[in-house]
Amino acid sequence: MRSIWNGAISFGLVSIPIKLVNATESHSISFRQIHLDDGGRIRYRKVCELDGEEVSGDEIGKGYEEADGSIIPITDEDLARLPIATTKTIEIVSFVPADEIDPLQMDAAYYLAANGATAAKPYTLLREALKRSRRVAIAKYALRGRERLGMLRVVDDVIAMHGLLWPDEIREPEGVAPEGSVSVRDAELDLADALMATLGEVDMASLTDEYREAVEAMIEAKAEGAFEPPPEAEVKPAGGRVIDLMAALEKSVRAAKASRGEGEGEGEAAAGEAEEADVTPLRRSASRKRAPAAPKAVGGKKSTASTAAARKTAGARKSIAASKGAESAKTPAGATKSTAKATKSAKTAKTAKAAKTTKKTSASDGGGRTAAKKTTAAKKATPRKRASA
Repeated sequence: MRSIWNGAISFGLVSIPIKLVNATESHSISFRQIHLDDGGRIRYRKVCELDGEEVSGDEIGKGYEEADGSIIPITDEDLARLPIATTKTIEIVSFVPADEIDPLQMDAAYYLAANGATAAKPYTLLREALKRSRRVAIAKYALRGRERLGMLRVVDDVIAMHGLLWPDEIREPEGVAPEGSVSVRDAELDLADALMATLGEVDMASLTDEYREAVEAMIEAKAEGAFEPPPEAEVKPAGGRVIDLMAALEKSVRAAKASRGEGEGEGEAAAGEAEEADVTPLRRSASRKRAPAAPKAVGGKKSTASTAAARKTAGARKSIAASKGAESAKTPAGATKSTAKATKSAKTAKTAKAAKTTKKTSASDGGGRTAAKKTTAAKKATPRKRASA
């Protein structure tokens, strides 16, 4: 690779001769301006404003334009004689952790190649020191007429340098963030995490410029005379108000699962797990709803039938008593009074029936009639105690 700058790395008292090589290249397709009528190429000619004559490249220099429009000529010799230590030197000023460098400062990237056999030893020393310290070197250097800031780090077995913007060249992001207070629920964050996990990682080497490939194919087809305009791609309108962010996230998770060849059920499961934090409280609140009140007894028939069925066995009576005790708080006062009244009515009916049966038995037996009369007389003679209220 062709070097674009020769100099040295200043590492304390150690000087490392190096060559600067571009680490990146542009693959963008360049177009020429042409005359639409005949296809002739449009060229820009460099003409002097004073005499109107076209000038060649070796007659062109540089100058600084002042506010009044006057030009001050500046030559390469003027710049070379400036008292700057970094004119031909990459001067390391400090070593810092890599995470202290804001990616916004990143600029062009270069490879630093050892220049000559004598540079191999100090070059390797600096490279291994950077590896072991897990730090990057901050340096200052001059290139293309200005002093710049750089960051040196190790890439494989090569020292690479990233040009950095000066801190005062980074603009503050004023007025960029959304205005007002915006809250994000945990369930939405969980779904976003699920979407990121579904998309997973990617091999950066597998990413390609599909637009450039399409342009190259079109140019090749036009050159061969076999170009057919493809159908116009449907462009969905971007932007707009998000109606349901949760639904959009869930749909995105399912689409990502499908694009990776995974089952739809797995995508729904991932979305369901992410939604759990929001769904669970809703279910709990539903379970805390008040139980419906017990229906009131209408008349005495329904309550009497229920009470008669409950008296069939002693175990059933105990079960009903326990059930009534547990549900006493839920049963309205009206229903309790109605049940008590129905029970009292049933007892009265039972007593009357027993008395009627006794009377019939006494009528059929003379001796029994006399005993019944004596018993009745004894009852009348004995004063009845009034039941306390």
